[in-house]
Amino acid sequence: MRKSVIVLVLAAAAGYFLLSYHIILLDNTMTFIKKTALRYEDTFVDARGAKKLELLSKPELIEAGLRDALKEAESKGKGK
Repeated sequence: MRKSVIVLVLAAAAGYFLLSYHIILLDNTMTFIKKTALRYEDTFVDARGAKKLELLSKPELIEAGLRDALKEAESKGKGK
């Protein structure tokens, strides 16, 4: 009984995390951006290479702060 409650709590926490954050895979790193609304759309986003331009046409990602995340990742990449 105790194990099933723990598993349910962990599953609920993971589900809430997936509803609340965009997980963005960049060229060299991975970053998390808080979503503007609770939804499963665009939870996992591939922003490697030329796909970045395609992602900048999605208003929800822009509002969540995708541009800032891309600029930050680019500045970290140049600092190496």
